Amino acid sequence: MPLPEALKAIDAHNAHDPNLEELNGKKIAKELLYAQRMTAQLLSFEPEASEALQIAARAQHICRWKSPREAYPQDRTGYLKWREDLKKMHAELTGTILEDLAFSKEDIARVQFLIRKKMIKKDAESQTLEDVICLVFLQHYFEGFAAKHVDEKIIDIVQKTWKKMSPKGHRAALSLPLSEKTKELVGKALV
Repeated sequence: MPLPEALKAIDAHNAHDPNLEELNGKKIAKELLYAQRMTAQLLSFEPEASEALQIAARAQHICRWKSPREAYPQDRTGYLKWREDLKKMHAELTGTILEDLAFSKEDIARVQFLIRKKMIKKDAESQTLEDVICLVFLQHYFEGFAAKHVDEKIIDIVQKTWKKMSPKGHRAALSLPLSEKTKELVGKALV
């Protein structure tokens, strides 16, 4: 698999995100930054990650801004529908990119399978991807998310997230450089 070309193509799509975040005094497209964080966390967590897993991690949120949460009903059913539609969109777009780069049908299918997060507890790479997603959220996005919600809701979310993770993911999460507030909420969730 031509991994560098695939990552470059995914980054090119994500660079068009109109939503920007600041990092080290520079503005960067939100989903481009997320994709780079996913890759960094994956390679730290699983240095021998397959190329399919590396591509799936990088494409986890490809062009996510094109399907805003606000376009769906603001209830649990709407949230779940939005998440499923996102997985499908991410997998299809990534498949098209990989086809254009002459990836094999088998390789494309594997990347799409991983992006759809099927069989998390039964497929080792799917589990690794889920762990990495949770680790990136905890390290980079949890605090901002938690500030918008009451502690009880956040504790419930941490508990649900924890159930999705592997023991290796749990160990990695507990070793992250988290703020005191985040450590406090995670600690309450794990009691």
